Amino acid sequence: MSLPGADELFRATAAVAPRADAGSAGPTAAEPTPPPSAPPEPAARQAAPPEGTAPDRRGTGRVRHNEKMTVYISADELLELEHARLVLRRELGGAVDRGRVVREAVAIALADLVERGADSDLVRRLTAS
Repeated sequence: MSLPGADELFRATAAVAPRADAGSAGPTAAEPTPPPSAPPEPAARQAAPPEGTAPDRRGTGRVRHNEKMTVYISADELLELEHARLVLRRELGGAVDRGRVVREAVAIALADLVERGADSDLVRRLTAS
């Protein structure tokens, strides 16, 4: 039985580019490239909303996310989230992952907080518990 060598186990995950010097025996890992930035927001979304209105908050959808947050939920909450994901998948006909559902829910809650302040559903639920 043959096991992989260290070079195979610890290989660079960035794109491979040849070295600039002529005496190079082979390719090396290229400098890591920064992740692509999100496309610029339309001017309408960049401008501050009129007083008393919430900005058009949206979840970030299917893009590469550089930040991570761990949230612990109960088994029942996880089952409800998974059920909602499956219902959305059936109704929308496409892949909807749990992370996207959560990001959209957070965007909705934050927009409601900005728009309604102390009367928002988020404040009401947090003060009730």
